[in-house]
Parts: sequence; C-alpha cells; structure tokens
Amino acid sequence: MVNLALDISKVFDFVSRDEIFSLQKEMTEHHKALLNRTGKGGDFLGWMTLPRDIDENLIQSIESDARRVAEMADIFVVIGIGGSYLGSRAVIEALSGYFEHFRSGREHPLVLFAGHQIDEDYHHDLLEILDKRDYALTVISKSGTTTEPAIAFRLLKSHLEKKYGDKGAGERIIAISDKSRGALKNLADIEGYKTYVVPDDVGGRYSVLTPVGLLPIAVSGFDIRELLHGAEHMMKLNEKSSIFDKNPAALYAATRNALFRKGKTTEIFVNYSPALSYFTEWWKQLYGESEGKENKGIFPAGASFTTDLHSMGQYIQEGLRLLFETVLLVDKPRSELIIPYETEDMDGLNYIAGRRMHEVNQMASLGTILAHTDGGVPNISITIPVIDELRLGELIYFFEISCALSGYMLGVNPFDQPGVEAYKKNMFALLGKPGFEQNTTELKKRLKG
Repeated sequence: MVNLALDISKVFDFVSRDEIFSLQKEMTEHHKALLNRTGKGGDFLGWMTLPRDIDENLIQSIESDARRVAEMADIFVVIGIGGSYLGSRAVIEALSGYFEHFRSGREHPLVLFAGHQIDEDYHHDLLEILDKRDYALTVISKSGTTTEPAIAFRLLKSHLEKKYGDKGAGERIIAISDKSRGALKNLADIEGYKTYVVPDDVGGRYSVLTPVGLLPIAVSGFDIRELLHGAEHMMKLNEKSSIFDKNPAALYAATRNALFRKGKTTEIFVNYSPALSYFTEWWKQLYGESEGKENKGIFPAGASFTTDLHSMGQYIQEGLRLLFETVLLVDKPRSELIIPYETEDMDGLNYIAGRRMHEVNQMASLGTILAHTDGGVPNISITIPVIDELRLGELIYFFEISCALSGYMLGVNPFDQPGVEAYKKNMFALLGKPGFEQNTTELKKRLKG
C-alpha cells in the first residue's frame, strides 16, 4: 500500500482536468518506453528496479560496515558532490533531530559532508573539528577526478594518515566508485580500502538507493531496509499501470507538463518543515539536471515556508505569473508542543492557546495555498502521513519516476547532463590544467571585459 497522496485540484483554474487527462495516451507511450528501456537514455535505468533487485548480501555488508564505523568513530564524513551526497543528506536530515550535534550519548556517528564545494574556510574548520574527534569517511566518485571531492579527499586522506598512520587511515576509508576503472578505484585497490560500486546504469542523481546513499544513511542509524521497502511499494504501483487515476507519479508528470505548456515555466517546491530542506535540494538537482537541456525544461526552485513567505512571499503572490507550486505536506510531526496561555495576552495569541504548533502550521499551509491560487499560482499538493524511512522511500521513487516521465514529455534525455562540463573546462583553463592552457589567455581577456 502506498501512503503518499497527490492532490491536483488547485490547478483546475489554470488547466482543466480534461486538458491534463487528454495527455493520457502520450503518457502511456512514454511509460511503456521507460519500462521497456527503449526511450532516450535507456542504458541508465538501473535505478528503476533497485528496490527489488538489490542484493541481500550487499545490504548486510552495508549494515555491517555501519556498525564497524560506529565502533571506531563518532564522526563520519561523506565526501561527494551533487547526487553523491544530496540523496543521503536529504534522508539523514529529514530523519534526524534538529540539534543532533548538541546531543550527548549519541548511539551513531554524526554525519558531516565535504567536497560539495571548494570553500577553504569550510574545509579548514572541518579539519579543526576532526583534529579532536575520532572519525572515518567515505569518498564517493565514479572517476575519482571530480575537482571538488578530489580536493577534499586529498585533504582528509592526508589528515587521516597523520592522525592514525597509513594502515589505520586505510581502515577508516570506504571508497564508493566505478566497478573496474578510474583513479579512485585504482587507489582503493592499491591501498586496500573497503569499496562499494556505483552501478554503471545508475546516474548520480538517481543513486540514493545504491551504496552511495545507503551507506551514510545506515551509519546515521536509520533503517535502509524500510527505505527500500517504501521505494518498492511505489515501484510496484508504477509497474502496474500508467493510468492517471492509478499512478500518481504519471499524474504528477502530466500535470506539471500541462502547466508548462500553459506558460508556467517555474516550479517552486515548497516544504513546511525545515527537516525537509535538503529533500528540496535533492529534488532541485533531480529535476534541474534531468530536464534543463536543449533550451527546454521547467525551472526548479525551492522554498521553506513559512520562513520564505517573509522573503519571497511577495514575489510569489504578485510577481510574474510564470510560477506553479508543488507543496510537500506532512500529516503528523514526531513530537507534540502546545502553545501556552498568557494571562495578559500582550501578543494577542490567546486565541490559539492550547492548540498544537502543528495545527497552526497546517492552517498556514492551507491559507497560503488559497492565497497563492487566488493570486494566479497553481498548486499541486503531495502529502505523506509522517516523516519516516518507509514514506521517504516512497517519495524518492515517486519523484524519480515522475522526473523520468516528465523528461520524456519534454522531449529530452532525462538521464544525461552534458551542460555541467562547461564551467569545468573554463575553470581548468584558468587554473592552467595540462591540456586546457590554449584557452587561458582568451578567458582572462574576457574576464577583464
């Protein structure tokens, strides 16, 4: 049984139900191409059956390594960028308490991240923390040469070796890389690191249900089996039918494309729980990197309400009418907090005294949905009962399938990312990387104007 609920009723003032459902034939063709792996990028669809096909021995190995890491370290550093860290971070932050780094008596290592940018101060401060704590790390890269994680791994590998010696450092490093080739794989073989494989047929942004995401999530103490079970629920639902009334992933893909064809070119993904902020970041990469090519694509933006209603709310309410919203709602929080009564009522809030904060948050979400639809912003709502591993697994697979189908509707290959190489070539030339020097002079002239 799938717990996720999709509501598209707040788009009907902008695109009718009949217009959306007229896309059923087109969707059925794309759905068939996806299942049969005959569409664009068909060689990168290994993620589609991961929840069912993942090997029990692999799961046990990940769980065993998570226990081993917990015995030797109180910090676990994940080195990676893009899909190599966003999926695990999204799940870990969704399931963790808000102030985990202040909690004493933790049973599981605190997971920190590196190599997802090139900020010197960030990595300097991280090393200062690691000087005083026992830690282990995983480095995630198919090639081992992606600039940001490669720099971070150089720094942390050197630090580990100085702190624990070559042998001790090697026991604290887990490499997740290509099966048989690449700089990281070669180094792991030489140094004897424990390794896991990034499957050849799974792209980075679809890799959260591989060791890329499962290892850090397991180290954090969360149930990766339940995460996979949730994803399997949605996978089975998707395999049964492409009919909109039976497949919410197909309906979401069709609805957002129907809105796009009506001129709604920007989708804002909204959460009402800060725990889901990095889920929003994962969603942005998934859709932005999958759809934004060939001068096509729905622009993916993100917002955390009610916080961003006090910064972006004015634009969303009355700015250019090219927006639509997808709102992720949660029925029940993990805790309970009652708003107290004040005798003087100086702030005028006694009218909500005795109510749960969650009820106020819910009314804020409903009021905002109505205000934004009245202001010309269509709204798609997705609701899950609670934030737990099972529901997050469902949600991850729901968005992955929807993204693939939506990319096909846009006429692009949702599984490649040719555009991300452009900045790298310029950066390499400016840094004087061998083989790129011929562009250095021209680029420096352009920068000077």
